[in-house]
Amino acid sequence: MSSVPESFKKKQARNEALAKAAATAAATAAKDEAQFQKDIFAKAEKYVAEYEQLEETAIASRREAKANNTFFVPPEGKVVFVVRIRGTIGVSPKVVKILRLFRLRQINNGVFVRVNAATINMLRLIEPYIAYGYPNLKSTRELIYKRGFGKVSGQRIPLSANDVVAAGLGEFGLNCVEDVIHEIFTVGPHFKEAANFLWPFKLNSPRHGYGGKKKLIHFNENGSCGMQGSKINHLIKRMI
Repeated sequence: MSSVPESFKKKQARNEALAKAAATAAATAAKDEAQFQKDIFAKAEKYVAEYEQLEETAIASRREAKANNTFFVPPEGKVVFVVRIRGTIGVSPKVVKILRLFRLRQINNGVFVRVNAATINMLRLIEPYIAYGYPNLKSTRELIYKRGFGKVSGQRIPLSANDVVAAGLGEFGLNCVEDVIHEIFTVGPHFKEAANFLWPFKLNSPRHGYGGKKKLIHFNENGSCGMQGSKINHLIKRMI
C-alpha cells in the first residue's frame, strides 16, 4: 500500500492540470498577440500608402493647374480641430450650452469636430471664444500620440497601448491607435464613435501667445479667434 495520502495525490493532479491549462493559455495568448501585431502593422502600412496617395494626387493636381495657367482649389476639409481660448463669464446661456455640447469646458481644451451645416452654424455662434481650423496629418497624429486619452468605462485612460483602443472601440473594428488616427483624419464611418472615445485634449497655453493683437479680435483682422484654416496647425504645434 502507498504511503502517499489520497488528498495529496488529488492536489498534485489538480496542480498539474492547472499548470497545463495556464501553459496552454499563455501559448494561445502569445500566438494571438503575434497575429495582432502583424495585423496592425499591415494596417499601418496600408494607411501610409493611402496618405501618400492623397499627397501625390494633390501635388499632381497643382502641377496640372499650373501647366494649364489655372488655379487649383483643394477640397474643403471634412474635420476641424476646435480649441477654446476664452472664458465664458457673463456670456449668454446659448454660448455656454454650445461649448458644453462640444465638450469644451475649460480654456485650452480641444476636440475634433466633423464639418457639416449644423456644426458650422454652432461654431459661428461661439467664434469669439474659440480658434479652429483644418488639422493636417502631422498635427492629428501628434495630438493623439502625445496628448491622447481615451474614455473606457467612463475613465480617462492614456493611450499608452493599443489595448486601450481595443477596449473602447473594438466593436467598431478600431483596435489600435493608427486606426483612430485614420478614422479621424479621413472622417471614416465611425468618426463619431472615435471622436467621442477621445477625451477632450488638455493643451498648454501656446508658446509666445496666441498671436495677433488680441484674442478678442477675429483671426482675419490680425486677432486669434475664429476660423484659421490650415494656420491652426501652427497653433497646435505651440500648444502640444
